[in-house]
Amino acid sequence: MDGKKQTHQFKTEVQQLLNLIINSLYSNQEIFLRELISNASDACDKLRFKAQTEPDLLSDDADFKIKITADADQRTLTVADNGIGMTHDEVLENIGTIAKSGTAGFLQALEASKNEAALTPELIGQFGVGFYSAFIVAEKVTLTTRAAGTDKAVQWTSTGDGAYTVEETTKDDRGTTVRLQLKPLEKDETDFTDQWTIRRIVKEHSDFVSYPITMDVEKDEPIPENEQLKDKDDKPIGETTRKVVQEETLNSMKAIWARDKKDIGEDEYKEFYSHISHDWNPPLTQLHLKLEGTTEYSALLYVPSKAPFDLFSPERKHGIKLYSRRVFIMDDCKDLIPDYFNFIQGVVDAADLNLNVSREILQQDRLVRNIRRNLVKKLFELFEKMDTEKYDQFYQEFGQILKLGIHSDFENKDRIAKLARYRTTRSEGKMISLTDYVANMKAEQKEIFYLTGDNLNTLLNSPYLEQLKEKDYEVLLMTDPVDEWVVQALTEFDGKKLKSAEKGDLDLDEKKTEETGDFNALFGYIKSKLEGKVKEVRASTRLKDSVACLSGDSQDMSAYMEKILKASGQSVPEVKRILELNTGHPVMDKIKSLYENDRDSDLLGQYSHLLLDMAVIGEGGKIDNPSQFNKLVGDLMTKAL
Repeated sequence: MDGKKQTHQFKTEVQQLLNLIINSLYSNQEIFLRELISNASDACDKLRFKAQTEPDLLSDDADFKIKITADADQRTLTVADNGIGMTHDEVLENIGTIAKSGTAGFLQALEASKNEAALTPELIGQFGVGFYSAFIVAEKVTLTTRAAGTDKAVQWTSTGDGAYTVEETTKDDRGTTVRLQLKPLEKDETDFTDQWTIRRIVKEHSDFVSYPITMDVEKDEPIPENEQLKDKDDKPIGETTRKVVQEETLNSMKAIWARDKKDIGEDEYKEFYSHISHDWNPPLTQLHLKLEGTTEYSALLYVPSKAPFDLFSPERKHGIKLYSRRVFIMDDCKDLIPDYFNFIQGVVDAADLNLNVSREILQQDRLVRNIRRNLVKKLFELFEKMDTEKYDQFYQEFGQILKLGIHSDFENKDRIAKLARYRTTRSEGKMISLTDYVANMKAEQKEIFYLTGDNLNTLLNSPYLEQLKEKDYEVLLMTDPVDEWVVQALTEFDGKKLKSAEKGDLDLDEKKTEETGDFNALFGYIKSKLEGKVKEVRASTRLKDSVACLSGDSQDMSAYMEKILKASGQSVPEVKRILELNTGHPVMDKIKSLYENDRDSDLLGQYSHLLLDMAVIGEGGKIDNPSQFNKLVGDLMTKAL
């Protein structure tokens, strides 16, 4: 370099790409500060690594730091580091990264993928795309740098209008300083010279950078008594405090996920959980992983002790924050965790992820899928190893959303099914696993019986269970709405088919009474009286004590599913049910006798509707004509008394 100022023109496609970055790719203006801090952190990393073999490089200053300086009057913001710095050729090389990668082909690929082109963190970390994000807020950018171990400094300047200049300059110490001449402040825009704005951005995006990020802050300091003016009574006259400027560290540097587990106490884990989740309740437990090898990443995941109020909200964000080398990349990282684990809070830090140029969208690649698969596996192991008391607490809060995975994750549905818990007709209020259910099955029992509904007490006393209880068969009582989707996906468990107690033939090997055939004519008559309300009337093998119940064919929608869909405002096609009647009940003999002796009796029609209403009430439904039902029951009571 001959010391003269050199002017370089951006290539046409590079200028187009620069315009795209400035105007389109960053959805949040404040991201520029994260990028500049990230570059500064990378520079410190490189020098720290190089100093392992060349320790003299740190002889002038061994304490790394990144300093932010804001000047509201001049509208400038400066980010400086004492990292490795750059030579003249490296300035052209690194800032030219965009030119080398930003060919017309790269630009076309970027536009074709709707601004989601994949760039490695290494490329973003250089003074390339991330550096140019400064033009989002700056009308002029000046970079001054001096490489470690050299005396010459270089200055790079551009207004982002198609050209940049490079010239030799002087700099007292090693490292790089980036000075932004900020655009005029418009109404309602963020003031990036405000110290509280800077504090917030650093705390949110760069809190765990491993080097101190500092800023000079003006504070009030008490004036020492021996320097205060006092009156004759020795009382202070005038001000007792004065303005002083102190350098303050803005970031915590507590990247505890990168530390060894044995060096971290429970209080530290809880403090970090509160920081990332804003949850006042302590976590139920945490999972701390560090994987090295072909896939390297660290993860610190937390299981909350209480479910958030918006657990099932479609707008709810996932709780995983993504970092790359301790620099915040994105929150709501849905690519690393399935929806049925969306309650998990924590951090994943991976250096080699493919990100788009703004680091705001994670690309689906093999590394991402590998990390996701490992995290899911480790979470399953965590839940499977929990003691009963802690797992019951977890399941009480998150069991419903966990069971969503049975329907949505075919690969892991059996493993999720093992984590599911249900009350049963024999569990006495406790919840048991499907594994325990199968272990407790009767020797002759071939299927897993279940019944869905919204009220546990109604299910326990349901007429559908009468014959099952008679045979001492245990029945799963499913009271969560999600269970309707569970039984659609989980058709069998441990080689045993799941069968609804409400639908289809229970196949209990019950022999129908000899009189059953004699009821066919009556059943036909009752069906004619209930035309349009039921699709069939037949003898029941479900009932023992009750007179009537409503059932469906094995492929029909259950009554509870119909209720759920209607409650959500969905249009539900009309599904006619089957009216099952207990031919062994005395009342059916009376009705049969009346039918045989007086087929024109008005009572037969009334009793037909009464049987249907009794069946509807028995399953916890609402009858069509409560007043008619009330009158019929009243008349029957009068006659009986």
